[in-house]
Amino acid sequence: MQVRTRHTPAFGVARLQLAPGEAVLAEYAALVATSYGVLVEPRSRGGSRGRHRPTMFTAPAEGGWVDLAPSVPGDVYVLELDGTAGWCVTRRGALATAATVVSNQQWPGFRNLFGADVGFLEHVSGTGSLVLACCGTVDLVTLEAGELITVEPGYLLAYSDYTQSRLRAASQTMPQSVRTGEGLILDFAGPGQLLTQTRSPRSFADWLSAVDNGR
Repeated sequence: MQVRTRHTPAFGVARLQLAPGEAVLAEYAALVATSYGVLVEPRSRGGSRGRHRPTMFTAPAEGGWVDLAPSVPGDVYVLELDGTAGWCVTRRGALATAATVVSNQQWPGFRNLFGADVGFLEHVSGTGSLVLACCGTVDLVTLEAGELITVEPGYLLAYSDYTQSRLRAASQTMPQSVRTGEGLILDFAGPGQLLTQTRSPRSFADWLSAVDNGR
C-alpha cells in the first residue's frame, strides 16, 4: 500500500493506492471515495455500528485506490511499521491500517496504566502502513535517555511502545476516566518518540456541541 496525502495540514485526505487484491481497514465514516470496483465489507467489532463500523476495503484484480478523511479538521500522518516495534495509539486515532497491521486494545503493556480495564489507547504492531488522523497538526517529540515529559491525553496521538509511561490523576478534585483519559495525565521517559496534536478532539467535540446547543 502506498499513501499519498493532500490538503494538509488543515484538512488532510489520504489516498491509499492498493495493489491487486490488497486490503486496508478503516472506519466507514472516513470514506470519501474509491476507484470503481473496490470491495467494501463492513465488520462488527466492539459494538461499533453504522458509519463508525470498521470496514475492510479490498482492491479488485487491477488494483485501486481509497480516499479517506478524518472526522476532525487536521493533518494525516503515516507511520511505516517494520515489525521490530509497535506503537500505542489513541483510540480512533488510526485513520487506516494495512491488513498486515494488528491492533490490540488489551496489549499486556497497558496493564501498568489501566489495570484490567480497557483504556483510551490501543497497541498496533506488524508490518505495513498505519495512517493516523490528527486534530490540528502533528508534532514529533523525540526523548533522549532519561528525558521526561508530561502530556494531557487529549493532545496525545501516539507513542513508541518502548517509551516508559505512567498514568496519574491531574487533580484529585477532577472526574477521571481511563476510558477517555478525562482528568488524567501521562508521564513519559525516554528514550522514545511521541506524536502529539495541536488540538484536542475532545475539546473540539465539546465546542461543536456548545455551538449546536446555542442554535
